[in-house]
Amino acid sequence: MFLSNRRAVLVGFAASWTLAAAPGLAAPTDPLPSWNTGPAKTAITAYVGKVTGPGPDFVPPAERIAVFDNDGTLWAEQPIYFQFAFAMERIGQMVAKDPSLRQKPAFAAIADRDQAAMAKLSEKDLVEAVFAVQIGLTTREYQAVAKAWLDQARHPRFHMPYTALTYQPQLELLAYLRAYGFKTYIVSGGEVQFMRTFAEQVYGVPPEQVIGTSMTTKFELREGKGVLVAQPALASMDDGPGKPANIDLHIGRAPLVAVGNSDGDLEMLQYSASSQRPNLQILIHHDDGIREYAYDRQSKIGKLDKALDEAGARGWTVVSMKSDWKTVFAAKP
Repeated sequence: MFLSNRRAVLVGFAASWTLAAAPGLAAPTDPLPSWNTGPAKTAITAYVGKVTGPGPDFVPPAERIAVFDNDGTLWAEQPIYFQFAFAMERIGQMVAKDPSLRQKPAFAAIADRDQAAMAKLSEKDLVEAVFAVQIGLTTREYQAVAKAWLDQARHPRFHMPYTALTYQPQLELLAYLRAYGFKTYIVSGGEVQFMRTFAEQVYGVPPEQVIGTSMTTKFELREGKGVLVAQPALASMDDGPGKPANIDLHIGRAPLVAVGNSDGDLEMLQYSASSQRPNLQILIHHDDGIREYAYDRQSKIGKLDKALDEAGARGWTVVSMKSDWKTVFAAKP
């Protein structure tokens, strides 16, 4: 119910802006009602006005590309990435069904929720374990498993569905950009099939506009039907320098607007800032420990250090969750 309602609100919001942007119709007084008046909001609206209105900075609609990270940018990411929470539960089920999987240290540690053992695992081990949960499944089978988990799982602090912890100001920003001719993409380190499970319903971003970390797949005929089956090898890690590489591969244009929240988004923002067209880079700074979480340079999840320094040096827009957002979540905790 939440997903269908959220989609209806999002579509309606976008439609109202499309009408408002049409010639002869007055625009609403506030395109971003969940944003406080301040430098961040002003930078966004001024930029959109500059590139979509008449003048030397006008950008043709075909070139209006906006990319958004997902974890920590469109929805929350603490205390652990939501996909990792899903993988932990899935691995526990897999180990219970096949105890021989305990021979893999990562599987044993995760299945037992052994935090000390998990802390000793390498990043490679953790990544392999997270993405191993889909090996042997078709893309549709994996998405069905992921959707079933999202339907019943609850966040440990807010006790709401994970899809309810999307950021209302960002839903408004997505709709606002689309209303002015921007094509919005998700470019995230999260696994692409997991995100495609909910991206269209929650964000209004269709599956073909979701770019993420991916496993290799193999085409097979099962019962006379062609399917893609996940293989035990990583095809692409969509993080850091992998983001601009995948943007070029899948989109073919450098984005004019890039929105992220961590050092993993730095190269994506740098790529956007290198465009010859007017461009806008936005970093979401998690500085609200009351309504959400406060973290940046020392965090193991969503570390924001180098990118924060570069934002200051290059004049990128840094959004204070505490000061710039009137509300945080699309649903009330």
